Amino acid sequence: MLNPRAKLNPKIFDVGVEQAPIRKGFGEGLLEAGEADERVVGLCADLTESTQMHLFKNRFPNRFVEIGVAEQNLVTVASGMAAMGKIPFVSSYAMFSPGRNWEQIRTTICYNDQPVKIAGSHTGVSVGPDGGTHQAVEDLALMRVLPRMTIISPCDAVEAKKATIAAAQTAAPVYIRLAREKTPIMTTEETPFEIGKAQVFWEGGGKVQVGIVATGALVHRALVAAKELEEEEKIGVRVLNLSTIKPIDEEAIGVLAEE
Repeated sequence: MLNPRAKLNPKIFDVGVEQAPIRKGFGEGLLEAGEADERVVGLCADLTESTQMHLFKNRFPNRFVEIGVAEQNLVTVASGMAAMGKIPFVSSYAMFSPGRNWEQIRTTICYNDQPVKIAGSHTGVSVGPDGGTHQAVEDLALMRVLPRMTIISPCDAVEAKKATIAAAQTAAPVYIRLAREKTPIMTTEETPFEIGKAQVFWEGGGKVQVGIVATGALVHRALVAAKELEEEEKIGVRVLNLSTIKPIDEEAIGVLAEE
């Protein structure tokens, strides 16, 4: 059953469950972070609406910079702004950032320990008409190996908003992984979120025989699988939403493995 302590959307398994792109939560979270702290600035590589940064741009035009199709400049300029006391958020498709500008992220942001927040949108294979050239399946591997980099992979738009607001309050570089297509809203405003902490979304009735660790939009599929396994096969399942890839919640995964 759904973990009552997670305070999830009760309509999570309904055919008509509300859906929204995960990237939409980033846009809403960035706007709220900007309203709370005037140090927050936004930079984009000519994909403002696609990455939902237009919400911030429209509200704070004097705190937004359109870099253009120059992803290396995007993160390098952001690093300089961070060194001057700003909290820069940069956005593009993940195939271009970090895909095209990884070395600049490594050298100017991570090695200098600058608190730049990088939003990589249109990740994974679900990019619709954008095609294979835009399917960023390597981004998590690229970013995990970087020193000091925190990596967040929200499961839905609501969690993405929380993650963006939380990222603005950290002093570390952060990568936020976003998806293009609409996906089910699983969480609510009351669902706990903390960087570095995984949450149990599905608790098996009785003995837990299968543990599923999922992240991003695939969390919903994991929940559907858990429900079917318990109802049809009588197999106890526990599903862990791993919203932070780095630092990984070793304790939560260890507890799941022991059970």
